[in-house]
Order: sequence, then C-alpha cells, then structure tokens
Amino acid sequence: MSLATALNAMLGGQRGQPQTGQPSGGGMSPITVALLGLLAYKAFKGRGQPDPGTAATAGQGTGAPGGLGGLLGGLLSGSGGTQGGPGGLAGGLGGLFGGASAGSALSGGLSNLINDLQNAGHGQAAQSWVGDGPNQPIAPDELAHAIGDDTVQALSKQTGLSPSDLLAALSQHLPQVVDQLTPDGRLPTQDEAQQLAQSGTDAH
Repeated sequence: MSLATALNAMLGGQRGQPQTGQPSGGGMSPITVALLGLLAYKAFKGRGQPDPGTAATAGQGTGAPGGLGGLLGGLLSGSGGTQGGPGGLAGGLGGLFGGASAGSALSGGLSNLINDLQNAGHGQAAQSWVGDGPNQPIAPDELAHAIGDDTVQALSKQTGLSPSDLLAALSQHLPQVVDQLTPDGRLPTQDEAQQLAQSGTDAH
C-alpha cells in the first residue's frame, strides 16, 4: 500500500467533513492531495526553490508560471502546471511519493514543515505530533501563518477547496498525519521515510 493510498484511506474514514473527504476522479480526496502537496512543496523548498515570500516579492503571485502556484501546478498536475483539479494531481503525487525519491521527498517535507511551525511559534504543538502522547491542536489561522498565505492559495487552487475549507481540514488532519508518519516519536531518516512511503503509514 502506497503512502497516498494509506492517507486517503485514513482520511476517508474521518466523519463530519464530506466536502473534503470525497475521493476525486483520480481516487484521492482533495484533503489527501492538499496534505501530500504541502509535504511536496516543503520538500522542494528545502532543495533551494524560492519560498512563497520570494515568489510574491518577485511579482510572480500564486497564479503566474514562476510563482508558487506554478511550482505546485507543475509538480502536482504532471502536465506542465496546467490546473486539472484533484483528479489530475493524483498521478503526479502518487509518483513523487511512490518512486525512488519518495524517502527524500517525505523526510525533507516533514522536516521543513516542522521547522516552519517552530519558527512561527508552534513548536510545542508540532513536537507533540511527532512525539508520543496526545496531539496538541492548531487553529486554522495559526496554520495559515505558519505555512504562508501563498501556500494556502496555491493549494486551494490546485485542490478546488476554498482557503477556509482547506485550512479547517488541514488543521484537523495534519496532526494525525504527522503522528502517523513519525511512528518512532521522531522524524524518520530518509531510508525510514522511503519504507513508509512504499508500505503506507503505520496503524496506531
């Protein structure tokens, strides 16, 4: 079972969010696409790609080819940045987190995401997701501040979810997903992340 399949199954079992839990034509629910897209962007950011602030400062915006929207569009849609909705994103995400580079993408994405949360003042919550014990909640507006408005707008465009629905769903599911992806109470090594990406998340 792949990481994308495992996350889709886990999130599909959540109740009370039908708008974000319905699988798309590509088999992934929009929130699964958003979660994997967030990790994918954070992984690429760690490889020297411009961050949202840089793209915005350069006048790229979220919809221009060189901005964050273009980066996510090209990365996720697998069709040169053409917006195709969640169904069009599934293949690209599945390949990214199911191929030989899956471990690097997953471990890098997780590490950069946790760092961004720490830098935004939410390190205690983030560490609770990684470590053992209860997961501390994070409010949608706090999460928006941590990941950046351009990231939110780009993910909203690519998934078809409104920014408010996207943030509500991410704030609800992200703690559990990070918890599932850190079964040993710490960030996985690249080799461990490769195994997680190929075999799916551990069931707790």
